[in-house]
Amino acid sequence: MEITASMVKQLREMTGAGVMACKKALVETDGDFDKAIESLREKGEATAVKKAGRIAAEGTVLAVVEGNKAAIVEVNSETDFVAKNEKFRTFVGNIAEQILATDVKTVEELNDAKFIKDEAKTVKEEVISQIAVIGENLSIRRFEKIETEGVVVSYIHGGGRIGVLVEASADVVNDEVKEALKNIAMQIAALNPKYTSDAEIDSDFIAREREILMAQIMNDPKEASKPEKVINGMIEGRLKKELKEICLLDQVYVKAEDGKQSVAKYIEEVAKATNSNLTLKKFVRFETGEGIEKKSENFAEEVAKQMGN
Repeated sequence: MEITASMVKQLREMTGAGVMACKKALVETDGDFDKAIESLREKGEATAVKKAGRIAAEGTVLAVVEGNKAAIVEVNSETDFVAKNEKFRTFVGNIAEQILATDVKTVEELNDAKFIKDEAKTVKEEVISQIAVIGENLSIRRFEKIETEGVVVSYIHGGGRIGVLVEASADVVNDEVKEALKNIAMQIAALNPKYTSDAEIDSDFIAREREILMAQIMNDPKEASKPEKVINGMIEGRLKKELKEICLLDQVYVKAEDGKQSVAKYIEEVAKATNSNLTLKKFVRFETGEGIEKKSENFAEEVAKQMGN
């Protein structure tokens, strides 16, 4: 029986197994879907798929830098225990190296790519293999790659809880410049700015924040009774304060001795000291599991359920 691409696609959607694994199972069973699924189960593929239904909200962030190229990736697991497992961390390291060495742009492209450590299978098939070995659902959630004519540095906090890449243009790239950028990366990890500068902020965001601040004032009878000019001044003052907290260059540099120096002023200081035209271009910050709704487990209830109580 001829095994068509649509059949392979259908079996993959039914099981979540890799393309080659699905094709092989269909060939071996002469296109019988029930037997093909059974074959995948026997080989551990279905077990992996079953585990893939669990929420993977732990994991690790890892970054690699080679010269003027860098990649950062978040791979999720179900538990923090597995995230600290050396086998898991080696796997994540291999994925980061693959991202750095290839031109993949999306997680989908990455999953479909040949795994550089074993080109007989795809990255997705390697993920499934790791699920079967480690015993937890794993997923490559996101990644980003930077290639620059300037300099890029990385910082990993908490053993992979938070990862940061910082890119800058610089006439001089030495240890002092790299240390300064590492300090900034540490600040990004700690204070979680949303933008590099206020120039990146969308006008719709500003307008919406003004509306929110106005609503807050109107809900306070004492403030709402003030003249319009005063209210507008209050809104602009509060907006400026908010933007100062979410824009990296406007934040107070955490290591500033006077407690007042901004990140922008710190960069100027380093540029002058190193005789370099140092300019911060962008940053990437990944925090493991951010935005993922974690399932709340009640151990006593789980045990009672399994015992039939």
